[in-house]
Amino acid sequence: MHANQTLQSAAPEPWWKFGYVWMVIAGPASVLLASIATVWITLANPDTLVAQDYYRRGMQINKTLADQAQRERDRALMPALQGRNHAASPAPAGLAPTTVPSETQPVPQPTVLVPPPPATLPGLLGPSK
Repeated sequence: MHANQTLQSAAPEPWWKFGYVWMVIAGPASVLLASIATVWITLANPDTLVAQDYYRRGMQINKTLADQAQRERDRALMPALQGRNHAASPAPAGLAPTTVPSETQPVPQPTVLVPPPPATLPGLLGPSK
């Protein structure tokens, strides 16, 4: 009986002393703060109106982008002797390269490494003589 008396005599703790209560309150409170911040940002930075000549402006932007893309394609197809020293600026149209490689200069050949046949390598498994 003594155990029952101690359980009944203990006063319940107030609700704010329980951590789970604050965890449950934190979710809706954070959503409320985020929505207030969103409203504040929206009111401080209103959307601008669409320009009356939006179609003409869009066509101009598309033409500018197409011209830039064409210049990039032209620069990529430029011969190496013209383009290697002028990477930032394309050469004017109609100009020939300033230096032409001589046909008497030897053209370097790529080096090809061929491994020796397996029989000549000592210590490897294979036919022994």
